Amino acid sequence: MSKTKSHLPDIELAFLDHVAIRVTNLSTSVEWYERVLGMQKYQFEEWGPFPIFMMQGKFGVALFPMKTEAPIPLGKKDFIKIDHFAFNVDASNFAKAKARYEGLGIDFEIQDHHFFHSIYTKDPDGHTVELTTLVGSEAFYFTP
Repeated sequence: MSKTKSHLPDIELAFLDHVAIRVTNLSTSVEWYERVLGMQKYQFEEWGPFPIFMMQGKFGVALFPMKTEAPIPLGKKDFIKIDHFAFNVDASNFAKAKARYEGLGIDFEIQDHHFFHSIYTKDPDGHTVELTTLVGSEAFYFTP
């Protein structure tokens, strides 16, 4: 692990606040994030019909409707997509997620990344949602 020092101030990120994604059906996605991940819906009149935030604690997913009109010709930005996003869980909640996915009949895949174990599934629009848990001591990974 290499860290580069510069004359610029360091920025310390506290946590992943949210990931904004486009979905084909807001209601279907809201229901999925509630049922599968136990997230809570937040929708504010001041913002109009969207975004709809699906939150758990201080982090979550902001849902926006899919854009149905694309400029022609398609620009490079139209091909950029999120590969996946991940929420950190402890080992107990990792096991609970596996049991929950099995109970809901949801397809998932578990991968051993040596330092982390991850469970992957897809939301209704095919976004890959990862829950990851640390194997070993946090001090090994997160010390300066």
